[in-house]
Amino acid sequence: MLWDGHCRMAVGEEGRAMGKAQLRLYHAAPSRSSTVLWMLEELGEPYELSLLDLKNGEQRQPAYLAINPMGKVPALEHNGAVVTEVGAICCYLADAFPQAGLAPAIGDPLRGPYLRWMFFQGNCLEPALIDKALGREPGKASTMPYGDLDTTVEALAGLVGEGR
Repeated sequence: MLWDGHCRMAVGEEGRAMGKAQLRLYHAAPSRSSTVLWMLEELGEPYELSLLDLKNGEQRQPAYLAINPMGKVPALEHNGAVVTEVGAICCYLADAFPQAGLAPAIGDPLRGPYLRWMFFQGNCLEPALIDKALGREPGKASTMPYGDLDTTVEALAGLVGEGR
């Protein structure tokens, strides 16, 4: 199902997408895909939005599993490529549309810190916070993608405190 509100879509007279957009986001709200939706808005490029009803299990239907076998949103289609995972999609979009100025260019000394913090949320912060929220005891710090919650929070606080 395509949603035509608040997005830069090519929409025909009957309200149907005309398919002029090169980008299609598979999205559900609220979900992690909202970050990618925001990124698409920042790009200023036309895109199509395919809403999935997670409560009714649309993400587990064969048509969507063919796009993302994990059955999760977001997924992005662009020129025949499918990209999943928020950090990967945002990085991909910033690189695919450099004119938007949303990422340091490859070779720029700021590229390393950009990539670190681009993937910190999904690889460190989110797993640490989910373990905490669910009351799960994390494993040994050496086996966890985030080490431990205190170190993760301190790293983020240091970033903010330094104004980087």
